[in-house]
Amino acid sequence: MTEINDLADRRDGYVDLRSYAAIGDGRTVALIAHDGSIDWYPTPDLDSPPPFARLLDADDGGAMELCPAEPFTSQRAYVDGTNVLTTTYTTRSGTVQVIDSLNTGVAGRLPWGELARRVTGLTGNVPMRWAIRPGNCFQTASPWVQSTDHGAVLMIDGTALGVRGINEGDVSIEAQAISGTLTTEPGSHHLIGVVSTHDEPLPLPDPHSIDAGIERTITNWQTWSREFSYDGPYAGHVLRSALALKLLIHSPSGSIAAAATTSLPESRAGGKNWDYRYTWLRDTAYTLHALVRTGVREEVHAAVSWMLKNLRTQGRDLQVFTRLNGDTPEGTRTPDMAGWRGIGPVIDGNPAAGQLQLGVFGDLFDIVNLYVEAGHVLDPTTSRQLADLADLACDSWQQRDAGIWELPEERHYTTSKLGCWHALDSAVKLSEAGQLQRPAERWRAERDRIRDWVEENCWSEDRQSYVMYPGSLELDASILLHAISGYERGPRMSATIDALRDELGAGPLLYRYSGMPDEESTFVACAYWMVAALAYAGRRDEARSRMDELLPLANDVGLLAEMIDGDERHEFMGNLPQGLSHLALITAALSLSADE
Repeated sequence: MTEINDLADRRDGYVDLRSYAAIGDGRTVALIAHDGSIDWYPTPDLDSPPPFARLLDADDGGAMELCPAEPFTSQRAYVDGTNVLTTTYTTRSGTVQVIDSLNTGVAGRLPWGELARRVTGLTGNVPMRWAIRPGNCFQTASPWVQSTDHGAVLMIDGTALGVRGINEGDVSIEAQAISGTLTTEPGSHHLIGVVSTHDEPLPLPDPHSIDAGIERTITNWQTWSREFSYDGPYAGHVLRSALALKLLIHSPSGSIAAAATTSLPESRAGGKNWDYRYTWLRDTAYTLHALVRTGVREEVHAAVSWMLKNLRTQGRDLQVFTRLNGDTPEGTRTPDMAGWRGIGPVIDGNPAAGQLQLGVFGDLFDIVNLYVEAGHVLDPTTSRQLADLADLACDSWQQRDAGIWELPEERHYTTSKLGCWHALDSAVKLSEAGQLQRPAERWRAERDRIRDWVEENCWSEDRQSYVMYPGSLELDASILLHAISGYERGPRMSATIDALRDELGAGPLLYRYSGMPDEESTFVACAYWMVAALAYAGRRDEARSRMDELLPLANDVGLLAEMIDGDERHEFMGNLPQGLSHLALITAALSLSADE
């Protein structure tokens, strides 16, 4: 359990992004700051309008507060093998423990949202305060308190929030909030529970059943963790990252969100404030790449099945990303909100929909190939579908696209060509394994043409590196992925690693591509891709050294954002928890476990 007093206090209503821990229930995620405030909680789903969004709007976003009513220090940790959080507060009057859980049911997720906050007195008599104050759901609604025969209920748009308590103290019902105060003593037991539904009746469980649900949820998480089969180096970090990824899996559909938030800035200048509460084919493939190799079965099968069924509806028009339920995104809106620490804009939606990104071919075939290698068999419809997509990759690889970084200017990005190479290489392997009922001659020939083209056009003798696109001297850290894919693990990849480190490195961290040190923070996944690339290039001692430098840069509970400042403070930037960051950590650890 790590003390976090060194984190900055709230400034203008906001805290450092490092301050957040995450809990979840298979449909959504709540973010809890070190001062006990839940500043982010969409419900019922992760991509629903959030009734609690102080994270992006300190004045009107809404929050659930629970903390001592006097100055305190705090320490926190997850219950072992779970996404249930414990926080211990120390004040001049004594100590108190708070356990935060988004409860799950006997047979998986509950049909309603159930957030439980248990307070236990440890020593002394500690005054506590709590409040449930919904915000305006991205400026789409105004909350109100409705009186019912069963007590007051908070309403906002179609969302109903019932507050259930045990020894909850003196309660105050306001026009748009419910709050209270209580005092703990040694051994005292209290609960503040919030039950939620959307456009359906609101159940109000006995508060003792909500309290008991915490133990059930702990058991559920620990059962899942025991099924996680990895005992190689950095096992504790790998499990924590797997648990973070599990938070992003949308259990009703099997889809995987890229991150739990929107609009957290990649730069203090603002502008790069994207919404990552969607499922990217790329991120899904990378996540499944990690989970397949660690023995996770149910989530992998659900996600692969969802991905293939979703692609079937798209035909030849592959979508870069979709909503968590598979629907096509419907544009963006920018509500007039301040943004985290005033760095706007706040964006609901993502403008990258409809881009051509050729790398998705490699992402798709990579995960299917791994799925088959893990002992599974493709059905005939999927086999035909994949063969058609392999033919499409043969026809499409010579086009310009937006690249892995979703850039506005379409070019012949090197990593996009290598994604198509990886797709066709995987298609050949699937055909040879009898999984694709179509001859592989064309795929093999076109795969080799791509390699010839890349080696002739994308290698720079001047830079001694693969470059971002032909004719450029710019570098791109995503090239490292193709040490992992197996495209190149020899002298040219080793030289590229050195060039990337020299131009884009910030200690063990790495910027995405040339020019980014002046525009944004380092990209966490790139740093872990570097570890894996070093390992596959035979530079294992360097890989281990860099891994040991990177791991302490997670926050006190082991979570990672999208980006980390390259200065000595190592502040988090970008959305969090970020799936790509955590799965890159797992990939790096797996690369170091090979042949050990």
